[in-house]
Amino acid sequence: MYLEKINSSADIKKLSLNELQPLADEVRKAVINKISKAGGHQGPNLGVVELTVALHYVFDTPYDKLVFDVSHQCYPHKILTGRKQAFLEEEHFHDVTGYTNPLESEYDLFTIGHTSTSVSLALGLCKGRDVNGRNENVIALIGDGSLSGGEALEALDTAGEYNGNLIIIVNDNDQSIAENHGGLYKTLKKLRETNGKCEENLFKGFGLDYKYIGDGHDIKKLVQVLQSVKDCTKPVVVHVHTIKGKGLPYAEKNREEYHAGGPFNVEDGSPKYSYEEDSTVYESLIELLENDEKSVIVNAGTPMGLGFVGKVRDKWEKKGRFIDVGIAEENGVAMTSGIARNGGTAVFGTYASFFQRTYDQMSHDVCLNSSNATFIILEAGIYGSNSNTHIALCDISMFAHIPNLIYLAPTSKEEYEAMFKFATTQKKNPVAIRVPLKMQTTGEKDLTDYSKLNRNQVVNKGSKIAIFGVSNMLPRALEAAAEYKKQTGHEVTVINPKFLTGLDEELLKSLEENHELVITLEDGETEGGYGSRIASFYGCSKMKVKTLGISKVFYTDFEAEDILAKEGMSVEKLVELMKSYS
Repeated sequence: MYLEKINSSADIKKLSLNELQPLADEVRKAVINKISKAGGHQGPNLGVVELTVALHYVFDTPYDKLVFDVSHQCYPHKILTGRKQAFLEEEHFHDVTGYTNPLESEYDLFTIGHTSTSVSLALGLCKGRDVNGRNENVIALIGDGSLSGGEALEALDTAGEYNGNLIIIVNDNDQSIAENHGGLYKTLKKLRETNGKCEENLFKGFGLDYKYIGDGHDIKKLVQVLQSVKDCTKPVVVHVHTIKGKGLPYAEKNREEYHAGGPFNVEDGSPKYSYEEDSTVYESLIELLENDEKSVIVNAGTPMGLGFVGKVRDKWEKKGRFIDVGIAEENGVAMTSGIARNGGTAVFGTYASFFQRTYDQMSHDVCLNSSNATFIILEAGIYGSNSNTHIALCDISMFAHIPNLIYLAPTSKEEYEAMFKFATTQKKNPVAIRVPLKMQTTGEKDLTDYSKLNRNQVVNKGSKIAIFGVSNMLPRALEAAAEYKKQTGHEVTVINPKFLTGLDEELLKSLEENHELVITLEDGETEGGYGSRIASFYGCSKMKVKTLGISKVFYTDFEAEDILAKEGMSVEKLVELMKSYS
C-alpha cells in the first residue's frame, strides 16, 4: 500500500518514478469506492488520476498554486492532499464536498463549481505573486469542454500578452458533459491526430508556448513534460489527451452517461437505485419540433436536462433543429433571440444555476428587443442543486424585474403544457418558464388565458389569512391551509401566482376586504423575491404581510426540508404562524 502513507505533495516526492503508477492505481480504486457507493462526478475524476499524481509529484504544492476549472476532477487531488479518508470509509464520505474548498485544505485555493474560470483565476494569482515579489508556479487545469466558455477564451487572450510564469494544463478527453460542439474542437482533434504538430494551433494563435502529451495516463511522460515547464518564464499550454472514465470500461464507452450520477454497481455500472424521471419538458419540445417546422431548440452543454440524449439528439441535430452551443450560455441566449427575431420559434433551455451567467444577454439581447423567444429554466430554487457552487436561489430576483419578460411558474404538468403552448405561439414577449422539480398531475386541462397577464389563481377560498404559494411551494401552502383548518375550523385563502413578473393588483385589492394577513412562500431568496413585491404593494395599508423564503446565505450540502424548516416554512411552523395571528 502506497496511499496510506500519502497526505501531502511532499509525501509523493518520496516515491520513485516507478512507484507513481501503483499509487495512481490505488487512488483510482479510492475514487471508484466512493462514487460507486455515494455517487458524484465519475468520468472526469477517473480520467485525471495519473495527471494529478504527476502534478503533485513535480510541483511544490501548496506553495506552487494549482487551480481547478469546475473542479469536477478534484477527487484524486483531495485524496492525495490529506483527505483520502473521505473516499475510503463510508462514515467519512460527507466530510468533504465534491468541489475544491479552501475551508477543507490549504491545497484548495477557491471554491469552484462553474466552468471556464481557472485561467482567469490563475492570471489573477500570477499578478498577486508578481506584486509581492514571489516566484511560485501557477498552474491552471482546464478541460476541453470548458474551453468553449467565453471566459476561458478571454483569459487565453489575456494570457497571450502576459510576460511571466503561467502553466495551463488542457485536459482533453474529447468530451464535455455531452459531446463537444464548435469549431475549436476541430482544431483540438487535428492536434490529437498529429501528436500536437498540426499548424492550426489555437493556443499558439493566442501567442502561447505549447507542448502535447498523447497519452495522458503515461505517468513518466507526464512527469517529464511537467518538469520541462516548471519555473517557465512565459505562459505555456500543456495539452494532455486523456480518457474520460479511465479504469471502468462502461464509463470509458458511455462517457456522457457516466459524467456524473448516483451510486452504481462496479461490476457492470448498473445503477443501485432507480430514479423516475419526468418527461414533460422533453415531450413538449418534441411535440413542438414535430408540429412547427420553424422551431429550433438551443442548449448549452446540458442536453440531458431536456431529455435530448442518444439517437433523439442526433436526429434533430442533423435536421438543424437542435443546437448545442457547448458551455456557452451567453451565446446560446443571444442566438435564441436572433432566431426569434428572424422568424423562428426559438426555445433555449438549461439549468437555473447556469442561467445566472446570462443576465446581460437576457436583459439586453432578448428583453430590450422584445424577442419572442422561450426559455426553459430547470431546477430553480431550494429543490434544485444543494451545492453552493450550483445553487439557484436568486432566479426570481434576477429575472422577474426585467422589462418585457414574462416569467411563468407552473405548479403542475397541465399548467406547464398550457404555458409552453402560450410561450411558443405568442409573438409579443420573451417568456421564461420556471419548471417545477416535481411535475404533479391534476388530471384537468389548464384553460387559463395566459395572454391576460398577471392573473393569479385562487385555489382555495377563505378569509382573514391568504397564502401565496410560489412555484414549488404551492403544495406546501395547501397542506398548511388544510392543517390549519383541521386545527381551527377556519378556511385559509391559497393563491397560485402563475406570473412572477407582475402582480395581480385587482386580486390584491380584493383581499383587503376580508383579509388581515398575507403570507408569501417561495423557495428562492426572500430579498428581492416575489414576496417583497407583495409587501411593497400593500405598503402603508392595514394589511400585514409576512414574506417567507430563503436567507441570503451560501448554503451547501443540505436537505431542502431542513432549510425550509429553518426558514419557518415547515407545515408545523406555518400553522403556528397563522394561529398566532388568528
